[in-house]
Amino acid sequence: MKLILVGCEYSGTTTISNAINEWAKVELGTGFRIIHDHFKLPDTQPHGPALTNEEIVNWQNLSPRMIEVIQRHNLYYHTPSESSQKANLLLIGLHIDEAIYGPLYYNYGHKGALGDRVVIGRHIELNFKKYAPETVLVHIKTDPEVIRSRMQKTPHTHQVIKDQDIEHLLSRFEEEVFNSILNRIELDTSTSTVQEVVKDFTEKILRGEQRGV
Repeated sequence: MKLILVGCEYSGTTTISNAINEWAKVELGTGFRIIHDHFKLPDTQPHGPALTNEEIVNWQNLSPRMIEVIQRHNLYYHTPSESSQKANLLLIGLHIDEAIYGPLYYNYGHKGALGDRVVIGRHIELNFKKYAPETVLVHIKTDPEVIRSRMQKTPHTHQVIKDQDIEHLLSRFEEEVFNSILNRIELDTSTSTVQEVVKDFTEKILRGEQRGV
C-alpha cells in the first residue's frame, strides 16, 4: 500500500497516519516501516534523534535559496523511481505541502521561479503514476474553526501556519488535490474520532472508491 496524506496543519495528518499504520499492522499483517513526515519546516523529528534547539535555529537562519535546494532533494529522494521500489510507503505532505507552504511562508517555489513547486509537483506525480500507480492521495479535511480550536488547545512548538491564513490554506489544499493526477480519497476529521476516520478510510480503500484521473 502506498499513501500520501495531505491537509492543512492541525487537520490531523500525522495522527491519522499513525492510526492507519496501526490498522495495517493488525489487518494486513504489516505496517509501514517508516512514516515520512518531513515536509513541514523545520523537520524537528527526522529519522533518528530530534533536532536540538541550536540545530533548529541554524535551519531557520538558512536563506530561502538554501532551503529550496534542500527540500527539492528531499522531494525527489521520496519519489519512486525504477530503481527504488518499496512494498509499503506512507508519506505526509510531500509535494502538496511544498506547493502551498513554500511560496507563502519560506519565499521559494513561486510560479515561474526556479524550483516552481507546482511544476515540480506535477513531475513527481508523473513518476508516481509510472512507478507506483497504486498510490492514493488522501486528503484530510477539517473545518477552519476546528483548526483554530486545535491551535489554541494544543499549539505546535514550531507551528507553520498563521490564523489569518487558514481559509486561504484550506482553499489551496482543495486546489492542489483537485489538480492532482493521482488516485485520491477524502477524509474529514472535523467531528469524527480517529477510529471513525480510520473506518472511513478502510471502507473507501477496500471498496476502491478513490477517484482517478
